[in-house]
Amino acid sequence: MFTVATVLNALELGFIYALVAMALFLSFRVLNIADMTTDGAFTLGCAVSATAAVAGHPFLGLPLAMLAGAAAGFVTAFLQTRLAVPSILAGIITNTGLYTINLAVMGFSSNVPMLKTVTIFTAAQGALGEGAPAKLLVAVVITVAVCALLIAFLGTRLGLSIRATGDNPDMVRASSINTAFTVTVGLCIANAMTALSGAVLAQYQRSADINLGTGMVVIGLASLIIGETLFGRGGMWVKAVAAVAGSVIYRFIIALALRANVPSECLKLISAIIVALAIAAPALRAKAAFRRRRAHAGKEAARHA
Repeated sequence: MFTVATVLNALELGFIYALVAMALFLSFRVLNIADMTTDGAFTLGCAVSATAAVAGHPFLGLPLAMLAGAAAGFVTAFLQTRLAVPSILAGIITNTGLYTINLAVMGFSSNVPMLKTVTIFTAAQGALGEGAPAKLLVAVVITVAVCALLIAFLGTRLGLSIRATGDNPDMVRASSINTAFTVTVGLCIANAMTALSGAVLAQYQRSADINLGTGMVVIGLASLIIGETLFGRGGMWVKAVAAVAGSVIYRFIIALALRANVPSECLKLISAIIVALAIAAPALRAKAAFRRRRAHAGKEAARHA
């Protein structure tokens, strides 16, 4: 069904986009905030990474992209915590403003090509040799490293405070913990991971486009919810691995759709349907179980009548 090239491509993209799934895990699941900055932060990471790579600094482009993403998260958190803007609106406002920022970073051009530019992937290919799966190795190393650092951070005192803020902000305030600070740190880290994903993708496909981040919230949520649905709930390691696995599975679903000759214009619709079905799956299972119990009870009553 899948060729080796298709499998490798799905795995590479799955690990790259897994960073977005982990970012949404932090903001959506841990902090319980619907952060709409994701689309703009992803494109911001693409723009910064591409600009740095064209300037001859592909490796420097990754930390610079993370800093830019963290700055975007800080703006969203500032609007939410200091100016009392609702979280969804704060993300939308930041996302809207980032469109102009992203264009400015790319020199007010909608596209930055990198066909003859040295990237982290071409550098890795040169170091490992032509036959090595360099792109997959780079994507796996970056994602696994970020995943391990995120889980380690969530186990620290500050990380536990962030987790507690998402669970019960009133209790956290009563414990003299500044929830504005924990929310700000959480959103900065989440958007830094999103920007890193965009930075890696830009160098992976050797171009940056102003529309690359469109629909990234849906893609990230689809990956996150697929992982949670299949692997269930557990500790932080299980949840992080589920986000990565969900991203890989999502890319295989998209690859399957493309092999079935589904028009590329329909992929966003497919993503939306996947998210809707994944979110509705627990409720649908509960309703099906209730109907089975009711039918069984009806049969039992009829038998004893």
